[in-house]
Amino acid sequence: MKINGKHQRTVWVAKDGWTVEILDQTKLPFEIEVIQLDSMKLAATAIREMWVRGAPLIGAVAAYGMALGMTEDTSDEHLQTCYDVLIETRPTAINLKWALDRTFAKLKNVASEQRKAVAYQLAAEIADEDVQLCESIGEHGLEIIKQIAAKKPAGSTVNVLTHCNAGWLATVDWGTAISPIYKAHEAGIKVHVWVDETRPRNQGLLTAFELGSHGVPHTLIADNVGGHLMQHGDVDLCIVGTDRTTAKGDVCNKIGTYLKALAAYDNNVPFYVALPSPTIDWTVYDGVKEIPIEQRSGDEQSHVYGIDPTGKRSWVNTAPAGTECGNYAFDVTPAKYVTGLITERGVCAATEQALDEMFADLKRPELV
Repeated sequence: MKINGKHQRTVWVAKDGWTVEILDQTKLPFEIEVIQLDSMKLAATAIREMWVRGAPLIGAVAAYGMALGMTEDTSDEHLQTCYDVLIETRPTAINLKWALDRTFAKLKNVASEQRKAVAYQLAAEIADEDVQLCESIGEHGLEIIKQIAAKKPAGSTVNVLTHCNAGWLATVDWGTAISPIYKAHEAGIKVHVWVDETRPRNQGLLTAFELGSHGVPHTLIADNVGGHLMQHGDVDLCIVGTDRTTAKGDVCNKIGTYLKALAAYDNNVPFYVALPSPTIDWTVYDGVKEIPIEQRSGDEQSHVYGIDPTGKRSWVNTAPAGTECGNYAFDVTPAKYVTGLITERGVCAATEQALDEMFADLKRPELV
C-alpha cells in the first residue's frame, strides 16, 4: 500500500542485499521510522517487542530471521538454535510456527554452504505469497461488500466495523480484514469504517493511519461503542482478522473481538473473519480450551502511548500506583458466532466440514 503516495511494504531486504528492514510500528502513527535488522536475535526482539505485529507479518519476519541466522552460522546446531529462539517470541499467532517449520524443514535438507541463499530465497517467497493471499482475500471480501451495497438505497454508504489492525501493517501488503475495504474503495463503493481503538495497545490507530493514507472515510471509536452502533443500525457488517483459526472454525483475535461477535450476533449484523490459510491450525479443534493466550506486560495496560502538544512522544501512566494489571492479548470467538471465513480461496462457513472441503490439500494430518 502507500505512505505519502509511495508504495511501501512492511518488511524488505535492504540495499546491501542481506540486512532486513522493517517499519517500527511502535512509533506509528506519529512517526515513520525504519529499523535495520542485522541478526537473528534482533529479528526475535522485533517480534517480541511488537516492532512488527500481525500474524502474517510475524511469520514473514521470522523467516527473514532464520535467513539472518544463516549469515552468522550455517551449522545444524545454529539452525536449531535460530528456530528455538524465534519460536518462543510470541505464543498465539500460528503463522510464526508455520513459517519457521517451513523454513527449518527446507534448510535441514540442503547442504550447509547453500543454506544462506536458500533461506533468503524462501523468506522472499513467503513474503510474496502473503501479498498474493491477502489481495485474493480482498477480492473475495469485495463481493460481500458489493452484495450489501446492492441491498441499500442507491448512493448509501456501507458501514464496516473492524477491531485491532488487520490491514497491510499486519501483513506484508494489502492486509486481511482491511483488504476487502481497500478493494471496495477502489471499486467506487461508498464505504465507511468504524475503527475500534483496540486497547491497550491502540492498534486501531494504525488502522486509522492506513485508511487515512488511502483516503478511506473512517471514524475512530472507543472499544465499547460498537454494540451501541449495531443497536441503531449503523453497522452493516463486521470484518476482523485472526491470529489462529481452529480446524472447526473458532477464531483467536485481539482481545475484545469476542464481545464484538456477541453484539453482532444479538443484532443480526454479519460477522466475517478474514484470514490466509497459513493462519489455520489444523492441529487445534477447541479454540477456547487449546489456544494459548498471550499475557503481556501490565505496563501496556497501565500506560498509554501518545504525543503531547509539543510533539514529544511518551508513555503516560493512567493507573494508581501499585495497581495489578491483567493484560490478556487475545480472546477466542467460537465458530457459531462467525458468519463466514474470507480466505484466499473464497468465503466458507466457519465449520469443520467447510474448511476441510475448501482446503482438502491442507487437512489435518490425521484426516489425510
